[in-house]
Amino acid sequence: MKGILKIYHPDETLKYHITNTYCKAVYSNKQHLLEVEIKTDDCLDHVEDDSLQYHFPQLSLNVFDFPIDSQNLEEHTFLISDDDENTFTEVDLYDDEDAYLYDNELTFNTNDEEVLQLVWKGMISDFYTGLDSPVPFRLKCHFKHEDPEVGDE
Repeated sequence: MKGILKIYHPDETLKYHITNTYCKAVYSNKQHLLEVEIKTDDCLDHVEDDSLQYHFPQLSLNVFDFPIDSQNLEEHTFLISDDDENTFTEVDLYDDEDAYLYDNELTFNTNDEEVLQLVWKGMISDFYTGLDSPVPFRLKCHFKHEDPEVGDE
């Protein structure tokens, strides 16, 4: 597991285990752009049978083409808000439902092993019950390179 995502819904706190992470500062057209992709696991072993999470077992949160000052991400915090002209964030529910991210705060630092970590706080539209008010979320993950396990067959 590379981290955890918690969505603080009024009815219950939903916990998603993060399995895949990607982060890069890309240099394009004379500017640095932030790209982040966080994918959760679809395993529901830790979830109660009647949980709201059963309707949405997997999520993907993304930041794309967000302008930043340099390629160095360590010890930086970025505030990202989408508007009518610019969209930098996206959430994929792996379903026909739509959801949106608001008031995103991404804080990068390194852990004791000098591995880049991200704490991402924000609001997500309530795609579980369809209410108009967004609900808060928080995720913490790392970007440590892991070699895939290849089994003998």
